[in-house]
Amino acid sequence: MSLKHSDEFKRDAVRIALTSGLTRRQVASDLSIGLSTLGKWIASISDETKIPTQDTDLLRENERLRKENRILREE
Repeated sequence: MSLKHSDEFKRDAVRIALTSGLTRRQVASDLSIGLSTLGKWIASISDETKIPTQDTDLLRENERLRKENRILREE
């Protein structure tokens, strides 16, 4: 039996996956959803809400910096 998630939950999951700096696998695990489910949500929701190119570049840079920061803290 599959659990029906609200649209708000799906949008939040996609936002976390795209901006948190965590891997999709980590986000899916943290939210107790399947990795393929998260991927489908990202594909469908990001089609609905196209992010401007400038914002996409900023999101990627933030993700890179978060990852670098995590690595430095671990060292």
